[in-house]
Amino acid sequence: MKKITYAFLLLLLMNACQSKTQKVMPEESSKLITKLFDSYYEERLTYFPLEATAIADSRYNDQLPADISDSYRAKLKVFYQKYLESISSFDRSKLKGQDVLSYDVFKREMQMQIEGLSFKDNLMPINQFWSMNLTFPVLGSGGGNQPFKTVKDYDNFLKRITAFVSYEDTCISNMRRGMELGITPPKILMEKVLPQLEGIIVTDAKTSVFYDPIKNIPSSFSDADKARLTDAYTKAIIEEIVPAYSKLHAFIKDDYIPKCRETAGISNIPNGKEYYNYEARLWTTTDLTPDQIFAIGEKEVTRIKTEMERIKDETGFKGDLKAFIEFIHDNKKFMPYKTDGEVIEAYRFIGRKMQPQLKKLFNLVPKAKFEVRQTEKFREASSSAEYNQSAPDGSRPGIFYVPVLDPTKFNVVGMEDLFLHEAIPGHHYQTSIQQENEALPKFRRFGWYGAYGEGWALYTESLGKELGLYTDPYQYFGSLSEEMHRAIRLVVDVGMHTKGWTREQAINYSLDKDAEGLGDITSEVERYMAIPGQALAYKIGQMKIIEIRKRAETTLGNKFSIQQFHDEVLKDGCLPLDVFENKMNEWIKSQQ
Repeated sequence: MKKITYAFLLLLLMNACQSKTQKVMPEESSKLITKLFDSYYEERLTYFPLEATAIADSRYNDQLPADISDSYRAKLKVFYQKYLESISSFDRSKLKGQDVLSYDVFKREMQMQIEGLSFKDNLMPINQFWSMNLTFPVLGSGGGNQPFKTVKDYDNFLKRITAFVSYEDTCISNMRRGMELGITPPKILMEKVLPQLEGIIVTDAKTSVFYDPIKNIPSSFSDADKARLTDAYTKAIIEEIVPAYSKLHAFIKDDYIPKCRETAGISNIPNGKEYYNYEARLWTTTDLTPDQIFAIGEKEVTRIKTEMERIKDETGFKGDLKAFIEFIHDNKKFMPYKTDGEVIEAYRFIGRKMQPQLKKLFNLVPKAKFEVRQTEKFREASSSAEYNQSAPDGSRPGIFYVPVLDPTKFNVVGMEDLFLHEAIPGHHYQTSIQQENEALPKFRRFGWYGAYGEGWALYTESLGKELGLYTDPYQYFGSLSEEMHRAIRLVVDVGMHTKGWTREQAINYSLDKDAEGLGDITSEVERYMAIPGQALAYKIGQMKIIEIRKRAETTLGNKFSIQQFHDEVLKDGCLPLDVFENKMNEWIKSQQ
């Protein structure tokens, strides 16, 4: 019934907008396009139920479609095509304000999604960084987006467990086809997946991360429900989850890894060069070519290295930059902590320290609550610091997760920079303000573009001194190191995926320029191998925001307000960079 309603509504919309009279007034166009956007997002959630769960919409919490299957992707293409035709039927000149931004974002999104479905990346559904076998334990632990507050919540996840088994069977089927077509990931990446799978394979259900919701079962549940759910989860873990992970592990180890490619770059698979060009456009939301991005990266590496040399000399250190980096990594004065709690409290202190300065840079601040938490033990070893967005309804705060494997080896250099990026005013401000703007259509309230989102977070790292941080030259050096890290990505990502660089070449280039150690650099390079193009988003987005800020400061002079600038950057949420730049240029004109 729901799909019939959508189709009928779209027919009305298209007929109204394609009327031969062409007398649709702007206010009518606004109402029609709003209905289109609402209809799209409602239907989208039926295709992507995990997105609904992430925004605390519980209607689809029992569903987990095999979104990597060809049949699913075929339906998805029809879905996107339908809405592309619908949005194209509107006369853009009759739209105003937010509707123009939404039109541009929506049409571009439909076109990019349709193009993306032409590639066979679904035949490589698993990697060591992003894949369902990693996402699912986070959901099932009760520490992620999946709620475990009511009996229905518990029953919903049991249904998702059954769907997960089918999902993993689809993964294996897809990977078999990928083996036949030569569409496989690098062998070394799949070797990293094996221990991740082994960590879920248990003989005692009570030791499984999926048993945690039972350990934390609400006391308000009846004894009968507690007993029933305990039995059901025990059975699901032993009879569904463990066999699914065991089956996947055996297939990858015995069949898949021997057939995976030795090369690092995606251009080595059929149609791989075209796929990378697409991924570069997708992640940067620009038309920059890989060669242009590579050149930008090289230029930025040189610039940042000069500034790092200056700070090193400022500290009075005698020795070259490499020796200075080793000094920071190894000297115990930069590792003052004894307990996990001390590390977490140190991050909380950073937030308190800069709080008085935030109001000088921002009028617009989120309502969402914020917390710093240590990453759960079951995923701490393979995790990096990260931000998990808040729930729009306030039921879940924004959370900055910090892995602390050994507090006595936790280095303070770069902590301020990391907090700015992952927490405040980085991802927490941007994501929360976007979600809280109910004037935006939902596809924009809950949408994400890496170039803008990660670009903003990287830009906020440059605000440290304005926020009362980086008073210690070592902390400022830490921020430069992280910026260098992102500049190196432009060179290394393109180098591996289009210029034939090997994994070892990428590691060596990074070691020569980056402040990270061999282990961290190796993990980063392997991340770029697993997710082509994603690493390009950060620096390209940051540079665009800085470019626009400088333009605004130069053009407006005394009329420039940093608070108003930041408000304008944030208030409309994630936008593709070309749409964002056009919007900001109009804002600059309006301020003159």
